[in-house]
Amino acid sequence: MRAFLARLIRLRRGPWEALATVLIALGVVMLMQPYFLWAYTYSFIITLTGTVMFIIVSHFPE
Repeated sequence: MRAFLARLIRLRRGPWEALATVLIALGVVMLMQPYFLWAYTYSFIITLTGTVMFIIVSHFPE
């Protein structure tokens, strides 16, 4: 975990893309679940944040 955080701070593409992908997947899961209204409410924001983050991060150096 410490190595992942150290790589995240250096603004490299790999760890940031992984984090953006997790956010997108989390947003989709939140959108499709039928139990919690708060999760459904924030699902679009989480998915949008992950998508914009992925677009920005794709320009980081490897």
